[in-house]
Amino acid sequence: MYALKSPAEAYRRVDFDARISGADPRQLVIVCYEQLAAALGAALLAAGRGDNARKSEALTRALAALTALQMGLDPGQPITAALATFLESGRKAVLGSVVQFEPRAIERLREDVADLLEAFRHAPD
Repeated sequence: MYALKSPAEAYRRVDFDARISGADPRQLVIVCYEQLAAALGAALLAAGRGDNARKSEALTRALAALTALQMGLDPGQPITAALATFLESGRKAVLGSVVQFEPRAIERLREDVADLLEAFRHAPD
C-alpha cells in the first residue's frame, strides 16, 4: 500500500492520511498549509543540493496543496478574495520555478504561508 521511494515518504504519507481522516474543515486547511510549507521547504533544500528529481516532486506537492486550498475557498467568507489572490500568486510562483527555479520567490512564499498558517492556528472558531 505504501510502497514509496523511502521510509520517510511512507511515514509522511501515513501521518498525512491519519491527520485528514478525522479532521474538521479548519483542521484540513491547516494541514494543507502545513503541507504547502513543507513542500516549499523541501524544494528549496533539494534545489540547494542540486537534486532536480526531489525538487520537482516537492514543487508538485506544493501545487497539489495550492489546488486543494483554492478548491476549498468558501465564497461566503470576507477573506476569500484576498486568499484567492494570494493562492493564485503562489501557484504562479511555483509554476514559474518549475521552469526556472527562483529560490527567493519560493522562500518569500514559504514565509507568507507560515504567517497564514499561524493565523489559522490561532484564529477563533
